[in-house]
Amino acid sequence: MLSRLLRLYHTVKPLRFEQVFYRIYYRLRGPIKLSQVFDIVCGREWKWSAIEVAPTSYLTQNQVIFLNKKVDISHPTIWNDNTEEKLWLYNLHYFDDLNAIDSITRKSIQHELVTRWISENPPAEGNGWEPYPLSLRLVNWIKWYNRSGIDDQAILDSIAQQAEALSKQLEYHILGNHLFANAKALVFVGCFLEGELGVKYLKLGLKLLDREIPEQFLGDGGHFELSPMYHCILLWDLLDLINLANIALEPLLKNRLESWKNTATKAFDWLNVMTHPDGEVVFFNDSTIGIAASPSQLKRYAATLNLDTCRKLNHYELLSYSGYTRIGFSDYSLIFDHGEVGPSYLPGHAHADTLSFEMSLGESRFFVNSGTSLYGLSEERHRQRGTAAHNTVVVDSEDSSEVWGGFRVARRAHSIVNDVFVGDDLVTITASHDGYTRLTPGVNHKRNILANNDEVVITDSIDQVGVIAKAYFHVHPDIKITIISDDSLELQSDEGQCIIVKTSTPLELEHSTYHPGFGVSVANQKICVYLENEGLEVSLKFKRNTL
Repeated sequence: MLSRLLRLYHTVKPLRFEQVFYRIYYRLRGPIKLSQVFDIVCGREWKWSAIEVAPTSYLTQNQVIFLNKKVDISHPTIWNDNTEEKLWLYNLHYFDDLNAIDSITRKSIQHELVTRWISENPPAEGNGWEPYPLSLRLVNWIKWYNRSGIDDQAILDSIAQQAEALSKQLEYHILGNHLFANAKALVFVGCFLEGELGVKYLKLGLKLLDREIPEQFLGDGGHFELSPMYHCILLWDLLDLINLANIALEPLLKNRLESWKNTATKAFDWLNVMTHPDGEVVFFNDSTIGIAASPSQLKRYAATLNLDTCRKLNHYELLSYSGYTRIGFSDYSLIFDHGEVGPSYLPGHAHADTLSFEMSLGESRFFVNSGTSLYGLSEERHRQRGTAAHNTVVVDSEDSSEVWGGFRVARRAHSIVNDVFVGDDLVTITASHDGYTRLTPGVNHKRNILANNDEVVITDSIDQVGVIAKAYFHVHPDIKITIISDDSLELQSDEGQCIIVKTSTPLELEHSTYHPGFGVSVANQKICVYLENEGLEVSLKFKRNTL
């Protein structure tokens, strides 16, 4: 009981007063009340235009696919079916298909589903009226209605009513990407609706963006939740706002256009550092493939807005505000996480992955974090967030940060960079964290990475004896593993690139799973090595193009 209370205390303590206040206020206030709206006018002289990248999700009139799961949606109760996962239901309410690839070919299906949603989701009832799906749906409906030529007063009235519902439950109790999505939706509504109502929502949305953009985009360009996937989501949102400012010719948006462009350019610089040679992001902090737009899709969108997205990377790149370092010589890339778990008041997407890394050779991923396949409160969700699912060290079977409850973190690891050397043909970086000092005895974990063109040497050490410390190195499932001896093995990609792994103590192979998308689980293996008193040294030597 005491341990649970302490965990709750350390979880709640970093929260902002605003989060606590609004959580209590919304609970005490009860359900929102909405006015009846009629004769809403859409009179702005602009037409939405943007590239389509989202995959098709409306397969037929009654069958959809989200998160790699097909479901029949013919029954009206599907919108709030508690047998389906919450995130899947959210996706049903987003209506992303309205602006997905070849969306025009599904116009009649889309119109029917929009009409169904209005009739089958009474105001302020169910999942669809929660502020986050409200925000995403409003943007999708407005884009679609604006460019499709549809004339339907019921849809206009619903948009106005949904905007009112959103304005009464803005996510101050969560903040982060949720509040950003709220703000973006209000700006779109404000540019879409004519008259005083439009002006009201536009000003409210811009007020929130003026506050949140400097807060959420760090000095190095990264999104402050430190998840490459969410960075891509927020960058797409920013590109949408830039596009809207260009199209709508609204003075209040035009005044912010250059600032938004500068933020987007820095965000692309960050994304370039955090992208593997295969073109997809690294899997830190709830990142996976298929939810957000890919880096290449984001760059295609940016090109239509005349934004510069390319910068040549050096063999050492430090994202100092985010706490990531990229090291690359010749044809390999290693991305090292020595940052915090995220904003102290918003670690919901954080994993216990301090001092973890990912590594590619050629265009093949060799060492990977386990990724993310689901949200919620399951044991599997907890396992995927845990330290053992990442390429770092576990002490006494504990997580480096106390992840729990699906999206909560109690005591967190804090890391520092102890030393860096950058030469023309050599990079070394040493970092440490205190996440295990809460144990008895308290333990500090230090990791040194030495890298040159031919080899990477990773040295781990802890400052206590009598504890069980184990380093994990997760191997991508496409990599062939050949055991050479009890302390060495060979990793080979399909394109013929090889890494010889040699450890200072005997290694083991264990079965694990890799999750490159929601609803996806692929068997893989992880290298496991115990740290002895003198520490652990792991040498990764490259053999290139052996095929």
